[in-house]
Amino acid sequence: MKYTVLFILVFMIFFSCAEKVVEEPENLIPKEKMTEILHDLAILNAAKSSANRKFKDSGVDVMEFLYRKYDIDSAQFSQSDLYYASIPLEYQSIYEGVEAMLEQRKDTLEAMEKRRNDSVRKANLKRTDSIKKIQEAKGKKVIPSP
Repeated sequence: MKYTVLFILVFMIFFSCAEKVVEEPENLIPKEKMTEILHDLAILNAAKSSANRKFKDSGVDVMEFLYRKYDIDSAQFSQSDLYYASIPLEYQSIYEGVEAMLEQRKDTLEAMEKRRNDSVRKANLKRTDSIKKIQEAKGKKVIPSP
């Protein structure tokens, strides 16, 4: 009797997981495009939270901007988001793609910042060397380098 109940429970769980909860919408946003949209949404929301006053002053609505940029509407986005959310592995895959894109962007920005800092440091050293040369030529005390 125990095994029969256990078998029925396992059978029900197995087939209930395979059942689609939400039907695929006709105008489903492709997975790659959805990843790009959610990536842009994450960046815009972060920018909005750090510069909320500027966003309010500019009158830019983040979602309207994304709808225009990707040529979609709110219903299409909502239906696609709901559909992908009903398939946890697909949704996880999309968000892993978003995370990878954000990491790549972060690495790019950090590399640009490092190059900029190196250029500033190099320019400062060059300026200090120029000052040393001028002072040495005049016979004055040399400023120690940083």
